Order: sequence, then structure tokens, then C-alpha cells
Amino acid sequence: MPTLRQLEYLVAVADARHFGRAAERVHVTQPTLSEQLRTLEQRLGVQLVERSRSNVVVTPLGFEVVEIARRMLRDAQRIVDITGQVGASMAGVVRLGLPPTIGPYLLPRVAPSLHAAYPKLKLYVREELPHVLPRELAEGLHDVIVAPLPVNQSGLKEAVLFEEPLFLAVPLDHPLANHSSIRPHDLEGVDLLALGPGHQLRDLVVNLAAECGANLRYDFEGTSLDTLREMMATGLGVSLMPGLYVRSVVSKDPRFKTFDIGGRGLSRTIGMLWRKTKSPQHNFDKLAALIRETVTEEFCDGRAKTQAESVA
Repeated sequence: MPTLRQLEYLVAVADARHFGRAAERVHVTQPTLSEQLRTLEQRLGVQLVERSRSNVVVTPLGFEVVEIARRMLRDAQRIVDITGQVGASMAGVVRLGLPPTIGPYLLPRVAPSLHAAYPKLKLYVREELPHVLPRELAEGLHDVIVAPLPVNQSGLKEAVLFEEPLFLAVPLDHPLANHSSIRPHDLEGVDLLALGPGHQLRDLVVNLAAECGANLRYDFEGTSLDTLREMMATGLGVSLMPGLYVRSVVSKDPRFKTFDIGGRGLSRTIGMLWRKTKSPQHNFDKLAALIRETVTEEFCDGRAKTQAESVA
């Protein structure tokens, strides 16, 4: 009989279509994954994937096996969920998924408080694009995720963590930097940069460009907030930045000013989500409450404080 680990490797290969990326996803070396998949094929007596140097192709029979494997992995994860692996004391390992526009700027703020409150709790953190996180949570790859809301995925419970303000970041040598404030009509015809597809922040920038008549530069998409900031610094345009990143990075970069567009209080809602079958659920309620308290204290005057720093 196939092992659950072998089935997990097969599903990872089917999703990634690449042995290297699949190995990264399941946290093993590529030779280990390849050998286990070959063992699985020998045990079943069938070919599940076609291998080449450039890519991996799942065979028709392999597709059927992959779908069965997904169901088996979900059922196995539910067994773990209903037996309460974490326990009421908030101890053990919790697998946390976050988007790259949130994780590096949220965790340094909440990790000290979290460790002080629950010293036996260990976080295994993995970054992924926002639109992928809910599906991976439902499939059992994460125990809990932090992501922009709303999330369209059944079977999940959510808790709102905080409203994250959004700011327009402008290089000092850009004409907009001479403004004391920026209204929506000031962005008409201005080059506006965005992250690549899959980032929720990209959708917000697309909407802003449509509303203000800005020129969205699809030909210059950033892969991260840091690369986007460096692209802006070379004169490619301006962009919308999330408050945690502004507080952590942009406010300390003398090359930029930040603006609250028209004093409208642009923001995005950040929430925590976990499977409804996860037990005991109140542990994640406690985790959400701690994060909410920590970040709310920081953002209680965050918009005014960031704006004051940017024009100082």
C-alpha cells in the first residue's frame, strides 16, 4: 500500500509540474522525492508521471490517482484535527501561512508577545501568495493562515485582526513629492506600479488606477515590496504600499515620501483563518486576539504618525 508521505509527494509533483519546486513544497531533497515517487510507481506497477529535463507530465492514470490521493490526505489531516494535536495549552508546532507582503513585517511585531504568552508554542512559518493560501489551508498544508479578507473558501472560520492603512509611496525626485497633500485627481496620467498577479495588493492598485486615471505599468511589475520600492527609486513611477511595510521600511528610507491619498483612509482588512474542523478552535481565537491587540496598539495612531514621518 502507498504511504501518505508518498501520496503527498505525488500531489506536490502534480501541482508544481517540477521535481525541484515539489521538493521545496514538501521540505525534502529532490533525490528523496524522486526516489519515493519511483518506489510508489513500482509498488503500484504503473507509471504516474512522465519525466523529462524540462518538465513533468502527469499521466492520465496518474491524474486519477492524484485526485484520490488528495482525498486521502484531507481525511488524514482531519484525523489529526479532531484529535486536537495542539492541545488546550497552546503548545507544540503550529504551521502558519502568510503572504510575503505581510509576514516579514507582522511577525517581528507579534513574535515577542506570542512567545511570552505561550513559551511552548512553536511557529513553522511559510510564505505564499494570498490567492493560494486558503486552498492550501483547506488541503491541510497549514494549520492557520493570515491573509487579506474577504476569502472565498468554504469550511473555514475567520477572525478579523486589523485594518491595515495603505499609503502612496513617492520618490523625492518625483513631481508629486512637491505636493503637501495628494488628491485622487493628482494621479491622473501618473505611472503607477504594482506587484505581479496573485497579490491582493495588486488588485487594490488596479482599482486605484482605474478610479484616478493613473497609468498602470503592466510592463514593470514587482515581485516583492522591496523590488517595487527599488524600481520606484529609479524613476519608474509611484505605488501603493501597506502600512506595516511603510512603518518598517519606507518611513526609514530617505528617498521617499508617503501620502494618505485625499485623506480617505485607504486600507485593507487582514484576518486569520483556520479550518472549522480544527480542534480546539479556541486556541486560534486566543492567537488572533493576541495579534489583534499588538497591532491595534501600533496602528491606533499609525496613519497620523506615518504621515508626519514622511513629511518631516
